[in-house]
Amino acid sequence: MMDVQELYDMSKKAQEPKGYFFSTDREWVDGLLSALLVNKDRYGYMVCPCRLATGDKKKDRDIICPCVYRTEDVAEYGSCYCNLYVSSDWNAGKIPHEYVPERRPLEKMGF
Repeated sequence: MMDVQELYDMSKKAQEPKGYFFSTDREWVDGLLSALLVNKDRYGYMVCPCRLATGDKKKDRDIICPCVYRTEDVAEYGSCYCNLYVSSDWNAGKIPHEYVPERRPLEKMGF
């Protein structure tokens, strides 16, 4: 099984060229990465640890990390919902660290 450092290294290499960086809060990042690995073990895929998963990959597809909402969140707020992936300006403190509202539609959350 992959460990947190391996996931960190692999994800960093894949995402930084796309303009997505890990938050500089390594303790926060490691906690989220650890939760992603728990979810992979639990569900078979790395579903967002900040959201409730159904366990049905088809229903959870939009929240498999990196979720489909990340692009819009980072463009607007400089951070994704979880504060795992951020922009370089967010890390550099050039933009405020605001609360990122949930974009996932209520009907996808089972409401």
